[in-house]
Amino acid sequence: MTRFAALIVAALALAACDKGPDRQLQGWVEAETIFVSTDEQGRVEDLKVRQGDKVIKGDLLFTLDNDLQRADVQVREATLASAKQSYARAEELLKTAAGTQKTMDDAKAALQQAQANLDASQTRLTRRRQLSPVTGSVEEVYYRPGETVQPGKPVVALLPPANLKVRFFSPERELVAIQIGDVVGVSCDSCPTGLTAKVTFIARSAEYTPPVIYSLEERAKLVYLIEARPDDPSKFRVGQPVTVTRGGKP
Repeated sequence: MTRFAALIVAALALAACDKGPDRQLQGWVEAETIFVSTDEQGRVEDLKVRQGDKVIKGDLLFTLDNDLQRADVQVREATLASAKQSYARAEELLKTAAGTQKTMDDAKAALQQAQANLDASQTRLTRRRQLSPVTGSVEEVYYRPGETVQPGKPVVALLPPANLKVRFFSPERELVAIQIGDVVGVSCDSCPTGLTAKVTFIARSAEYTPPVIYSLEERAKLVYLIEARPDDPSKFRVGQPVTVTRGGKP
């Protein structure tokens, strides 16, 4: 082999080495957790799940004390019964010309309002039993039986499998080779081989750490956030570091 040919082979080998690492990008697994909270203040009476449990949409997660809500429903039911009697009486008087149309209209409006108030009270009572809005796993339990929960505070955090995603950063020079919908390979120390994910998001704004000067030498420090949804979310854990490979082969 001539010296010139040897130089060409060496140059091609270096180019291949440079190209290899460019295809691998570092990232981690993140989750979009669903926080199940309460509408009103209450004391947790019964907790049906523990951290790590699997739940199906519609499963009972927890119950809150409902004494006040049940009492309110009883009051609304009594008010509705009285409104029905008043409406029936006004209707009968109107038929005999002993009543007026205004009295009839007022009685009808009062009946409709009483029914609406009862419906609202029954909804409040029903929501003291919190059902799972999704199918997934219980990631966190924030309150225990006997503890008081404030309105809007989560009691349980759920993670549906579809809400798991891989986040990684790509240098600017690699960005042109990645498109939304592309399949990328994902690997980690404890993962089986052959795992893939589909790119669903590419940031339009660059991020960098530490602050950089916009020059040819420093431009490589600019990176763009990319997200991909795993094809088999069950193989990953939240917070797990992963290596993403362009081309769909980890």
